[in-house]
Amino acid sequence: MKLLLSFIFIISTLSTTTLNAKEKYFVVERESESVAIIEDGLAKRHMKNMHNMNHGVIKFDGDDGYLISRDGYVIKFDPKTEKKLAEYKTSKSAIGFVIGKNYVAVANYDDKSVDILSRDLKPLQKIKTGSKNVGIKIYNDKLIFAQMDNDKVSIYKDVNNGKASPKFKLEKEFSVGKMPFDAMIQGNTYIVGFFLTKGFGVIDLDKMSYKLISVTGDGDKPVLKIPHFGFWSLSHDKTFIPAVGNNQVMVYDKKFNFLKNIEVQGLPVFTSLSPDQKYIAVTFSGKDFPYIQIIDTKKLKVIKTFHFKGKVLHVRWSKEYPSLYVSVNGANEVDVIDTKDWTLEREIYQVERPSGIFLYQIINKK
Repeated sequence: MKLLLSFIFIISTLSTTTLNAKEKYFVVERESESVAIIEDGLAKRHMKNMHNMNHGVIKFDGDDGYLISRDGYVIKFDPKTEKKLAEYKTSKSAIGFVIGKNYVAVANYDDKSVDILSRDLKPLQKIKTGSKNVGIKIYNDKLIFAQMDNDKVSIYKDVNNGKASPKFKLEKEFSVGKMPFDAMIQGNTYIVGFFLTKGFGVIDLDKMSYKLISVTGDGDKPVLKIPHFGFWSLSHDKTFIPAVGNNQVMVYDKKFNFLKNIEVQGLPVFTSLSPDQKYIAVTFSGKDFPYIQIIDTKKLKVIKTFHFKGKVLHVRWSKEYPSLYVSVNGANEVDVIDTKDWTLEREIYQVERPSGIFLYQIINKK
């Protein structure tokens, strides 16, 4: 068990970038079916007609960009030219997607299925589950996702082993905790969280084994609900979890032993780790929406508090510069914090109701 838990929270080594890397930020404009593009500290352009961006998510794989809209559209675009290349509607409501070597897989809510598309978004296969599907991930030739309504995790194997168009067949299913709702993957370990079970499930994808891990906080007090794993921050030796319903960020070691609760401004939503792993940016909900706080990951305490002109929905650390980009939805702007001296460096306007900020690095190879 100790080896398993140690392995779960190993952080992948950051890939090396060249001196010719250039950053471009794609910012979801939540209410206007569009995406703003920020370069060199300015909102330069907008990608229009991107469908319902209320829960828009963007991912990149090399020079391919993909976007999923709340109303079930998957869009492929060129992140350099910002041109839409293809789109396909999988359902009335899609919640997540992954990019494989020769496919894109989309987890759907409303028609209770998982769609397998080509990289150019041609339909290849529809896996019907009879459940809302969440927590979709890839491991080698396997596709893993959770069935929220059926309390299952399903593992499908590409029987063509990536050598042709994928063809997925069910390899194994696990009965897990009640109402799985999110997942993350570290190496060969798939970790699934639940709405109604106190703990999280761990699947070893090599051994095909499942364990339920209970989570406790200060004084062995149960953690009643684990938030979305995308809100966690995992450094090389610590795990930071926003506490649900408490003004705290919980800190664990890599073996998931409780270390400390850090008192924060309000009810935390996101904990976002800086690229050098020295700091955590924390966002909040409710009356504290306009705030973010910065936590020192060695001292385990808040070192700076910022108040913005509207509610903050997302943050993104620059990988090249000492900058933290902040999506200030209520003020129609993206603000940039200088992380050398923790001062507000810039306010970027011409961004309408911003939410998710997604970073694309243009690598000019020599």
